[in-house]
Amino acid sequence: MMFDWIRRGACAAMLLTGLGANGGAQAQEFPQPGRPLMFVSGFPAGTAIDIYGRIILERVQRELGVPMVIDIRSGASGNIGMEHVARAAPDGHTITLATSAMMAINPAVFPRMPIDTQADLVPILGVFDAPNFMTVSTEKRPDFTTCQAVVDAARARPGQLNYASTGNGASTHLAGAQFASVLGLNLVHVPYRGGPFAMTALYQGDVDVFFYQTGPVIEFYRQGRVRLLAVTSGQRVAAVPEVPTVAEACNLPGFDSTTWYALMAPARTPQPILNRLTEVFTRVANEPEVRERIAAMGFTPNVQPPEATRARLARDIVTWRDVVARTGARAE
Repeated sequence: MMFDWIRRGACAAMLLTGLGANGGAQAQEFPQPGRPLMFVSGFPAGTAIDIYGRIILERVQRELGVPMVIDIRSGASGNIGMEHVARAAPDGHTITLATSAMMAINPAVFPRMPIDTQADLVPILGVFDAPNFMTVSTEKRPDFTTCQAVVDAARARPGQLNYASTGNGASTHLAGAQFASVLGLNLVHVPYRGGPFAMTALYQGDVDVFFYQTGPVIEFYRQGRVRLLAVTSGQRVAAVPEVPTVAEACNLPGFDSTTWYALMAPARTPQPILNRLTEVFTRVANEPEVRERIAAMGFTPNVQPPEATRARLARDIVTWRDVVARTGARAE
């Protein structure tokens, strides 16, 4: 059974029209027969959320017996999608895959948030971790063959080198900002609305460096289109063990900038429905084939129950608040 793709607008509205009627009476039945499970993506197709969705959603819809529909609501570093889920009916039929950047970094970099990420969303399951790779174009920057080469160039030409991100406040932004701050570099941040746009800018030579997520960039690396100079996690990634960590490549012991991904639902979702969602997604996320495919793309499978995910979020809100204060990163 294939799942469908829709974009925000008429199609999504048509699917949801009329489904709110008798919502209270239907709330105890999950899933509601014939009603799709809306999987909201806060970023464009081609991102890590998109890739993970393609791997698991067909399996989940078979388990639940209802259609799975991906509703793309990108913008504002994922805030638009998160707000939509937080405001949705708490009946289990609207969920999202959120990142630690969306949940913990956005509250620190945005002067005003549309929701409280701890109060308005509730974890279903933590699913995997994903570092960013320090990425350069093999064609446009043949001189950047090591992390140290980038550092040397940045020190020789302060304020003239730039780096792309998938948006202000995204993990791709903060990884670059943290890297520059620790080394005392003056790198210009250039935000884009999603990874595909930033990758295009890298290929065209509009930006020098891109701290990009593991899943999408590894395929470009295998095609020879980009060079991976370092990975921002504390350990090397099994899928590309030849790529050193930032700590190794630039002599920065302890440097670690890793993003986690977790499935989230509206905070008022009844506990029995949350339990059902957690049960289904835990079973799917732990399937050997799913874990193997996730690992092959450079992600680290890390299935975490709701309580552990909630605690991880609380810790990261404090951690990233400190990083933002130190780097001065802000969303515009």
